[in-house]
Amino acid sequence: MSFEFRILMFGIGTALVIFVIIADISEVEEEIANIEDSQKFHLKSFVLHSNRNSVLNAVPTSLVTYRKSKVSSPIPLPGIKSKTSNSSSPEWTFNRTLSNLIRKNILRFLDAERDISILKRTFKPGDVIHYIFDRQSTTNISENLYHLLPTVSPMKNQHYKQCAIVGNSGILLNSSCGREIDSHDFVIRCNLAPVEEYATDVGLRTSLVTMNPSVVQRAFQDLNSEEWIQRFVHRLQSLSGSVLWIPAFMAKGGEERVEWVIRLILLHTVNVRTAFPSLRLLHAVRGYWLTNHVQIKRPTTGLLMYTMATRFCDEIHLYGFWPFAHDPDGKPVKYHYYDTLTYHYTSSASPHTMPLEFRTLSALHRQGALRLHTGPCKLPT
Repeated sequence: MSFEFRILMFGIGTALVIFVIIADISEVEEEIANIEDSQKFHLKSFVLHSNRNSVLNAVPTSLVTYRKSKVSSPIPLPGIKSKTSNSSSPEWTFNRTLSNLIRKNILRFLDAERDISILKRTFKPGDVIHYIFDRQSTTNISENLYHLLPTVSPMKNQHYKQCAIVGNSGILLNSSCGREIDSHDFVIRCNLAPVEEYATDVGLRTSLVTMNPSVVQRAFQDLNSEEWIQRFVHRLQSLSGSVLWIPAFMAKGGEERVEWVIRLILLHTVNVRTAFPSLRLLHAVRGYWLTNHVQIKRPTTGLLMYTMATRFCDEIHLYGFWPFAHDPDGKPVKYHYYDTLTYHYTSSASPHTMPLEFRTLSALHRQGALRLHTGPCKLPT
């Protein structure tokens, strides 16, 4: 092969490489532009810019406000002047247009009907699963767990006009919101919180309830006696056909407790519909909020439930969401309405960013996308 020919071939190869690099750069620039446009589109759907003196119960802005929102300013902390917040109040109007837009945007990241649970056809007994927060650690699909995997999504073809998501803040105590909560078509509760002793304030009805494995240790003493086992089984039986949502694959350390729960459900033939969230759900939810410039760490159970509920609920009402140690009148508020556990909401060591989540939900409330209840409910006359 002549020297001139080799020079020619080298020149042609170099030109091809340069062409490919330029094409790749153009493609990346176009993708970045599309992502930025998408971020702006998403964020306009719910960010409301107001001053720090705006109150939680302010009259929502017009339907066109969110379309004109700027994306550069952070969501402001609302100044909350009054605890009272009632769904029948003329100060809040449901913004169906915005709610539908949020639902559409969230569907670009996840589909709650699908992601609410892995299904039987996805795995078989003995399959290895990597934990979401500890990818180096694994667990296996046990025979018992496989037996409780749903064959179809528990939310398949489900749709409701009004849904309530009940958080566990002590702000619910003395709220008399129980009857109002139970009046919703679908009621979501968090972490198997007790309801019977607090029915006046939190209601009794449960359509779906979450249960982190740590609940077994924290609320039921790791089932270390027959008494605690019976208490736990009674709580499960009280669900009576509800969806029991168990995040079994989040982090290593809870697998033994998950297996205990599964065995008790099978042993006592408890009437619940178990669900185990998909392995992509948490990252998809976080991705949606980060895309909208809400810099959360790990989404709380409450924010997870709201994000998923947009898929199958028209109008969403939130109760028991209050990440502050005091109410607007300066009175102490318990972290949970049912125990003495304390929590440092603003600690950098916390895996959650609760105050930021609350500000985000408050902004959505003011625009009518959801209803955030933070005070006493009106008793029926």
